[in-house]
Amino acid sequence: MKKMIIASTSTVHGSKYLAYLLPTLKKHFTGVKELLFIPYARPSGISYDEYTAIAKKAFSEINIDVKGIHEFENAKEAVNNASAIFTGGGNTFELVNQLYKNDVLTTLKEVIENGTPYLGTSAGSNICGVNMKNTNDMPIVYPPSFTTLGCINFNINAHYLDPIEGSTHMGETRETRIKEFHVFNETPVLGLREGSWLEVDNDAVFLRGKLTARLFKRNEQPIELISGDLLKF
Repeated sequence: MKKMIIASTSTVHGSKYLAYLLPTLKKHFTGVKELLFIPYARPSGISYDEYTAIAKKAFSEINIDVKGIHEFENAKEAVNNASAIFTGGGNTFELVNQLYKNDVLTTLKEVIENGTPYLGTSAGSNICGVNMKNTNDMPIVYPPSFTTLGCINFNINAHYLDPIEGSTHMGETRETRIKEFHVFNETPVLGLREGSWLEVDNDAVFLRGKLTARLFKRNEQPIELISGDLLKF
């Protein structure tokens, strides 16, 4: 019985870390007293301890304590014993690399599918899909595989950006890159704009937030989904 929040970002413009999600998270993590934080994707320049402290401060607003997975001797046991799990953003390549290095990817998938409430933001959302091939991050390390959790049967492109009208930028748009992905891959991709998230209730996946999301399927025109829509494939 999966219970997941898959968010495009941890912080929207003009607000504090996770602030826009806290009302949702309070309900999502009902009864949870302590949460396991996975800081492996850590943003540049901060330690696991510093990153965990940021998450800890945010969750204190809803009376949930936070411990980092790096604080435990055995990462796999920490995942197995967690009441709830949050994987933060940063670099998806490094996140996936560390999940494999610490041998917790399969365990994480198992506990999520057995009902442990999960939150992912940015990189922590990218890993929820079939693979990490739609991340926007630079390949700063080389993980053993691009295969990720597969808790949803499509991929996430977090922080999805629309083309800016009138822009003279000559580089590829996100839409172009996703279409390039579909030359070689069948997996659908959801462009998830900042401030939007997915609510996963077992096999039902709903779009939440105020913005639309853009769904890409191979050999089909992209479509806009509105908040409240049920994603079906």
